[in-house]
Amino acid sequence: MVRPGGRSARVQAAVHTAVRELASEVGRDALTVPMVAQRAGVTPSTIYRRWGDLQVLLSDVAVERLRPDTEPGDLGTLASDLTAWAEQFLDEMSSPAGRAYIRDALLGDPDGGNAGQCSAYAAEQIDVILRRASERGEPAPGVETVIDQVVAPMMYRILFRPDGLGTAYARRLVAGVLGPAGEGRHPQQHG
Repeated sequence: MVRPGGRSARVQAAVHTAVRELASEVGRDALTVPMVAQRAGVTPSTIYRRWGDLQVLLSDVAVERLRPDTEPGDLGTLASDLTAWAEQFLDEMSSPAGRAYIRDALLGDPDGGNAGQCSAYAAEQIDVILRRASERGEPAPGVETVIDQVVAPMMYRILFRPDGLGTAYARRLVAGVLGPAGEGRHPQQHG
């Protein structure tokens, strides 16, 4: 049985920290499993047993780094909250570090589990925003509508057409999903 905070959690934390530190010191492309193991104070076999190879380890670290630290801000209206979230999401994901984390998360993800986890992070954040709007009595689109009309186009552009990305693009996408008056055009559905 794996105890929360037990050896398994300590090994994961040490290895993740080692990866992040070494990537900033020597560069991601220079990382090796023995180098990470030495820094983390574990044997290379511990890393191979748990992660299989370096790419899977990098993917695991990337998914963890892509998880939001805090709930989205509450600025008082759906339009304000969703716009601020979309601008921050675009800024973080389109940065060189964000693009590297996206690449690593997907490269070590043969079964799609990491991509699903990253998608779940965004959906959870959007759900918080939409629930707040609903509690204020504001009409709101569903989570999947926001994923399809805001997140998906941003991710496509981040990965394949990064030129011209900025706050104006994020604002246009949010305005499109919310409609002319900044209100949701779709019935409330938050699942």
